[in-house]
Amino acid sequence: MEDRIVARPGLLGGKPCIKGTRISVELILDLLASEATREQILDAYPQLPAEGLSAALRYDERSFQIP
Repeated sequence: MEDRIVARPGLLGGKPCIKGTRISVELILDLLASEATREQILDAYPQLPAEGLSAALRYDERSFQIP
């Protein structure tokens, strides 16, 4: 798993999240799907590091790769 992504049962019901935040990968993807830009997301969530946003995208990309 991406080192900036954590998934623990007690944190947001086990959804993958950006380490050190309560921001889920799912939220990041939903925001991007609604056409929010990286800059808009980072401005709206100042606790989200830019590398965390990139890690969420890498995590999503790897989730859909066929081994």
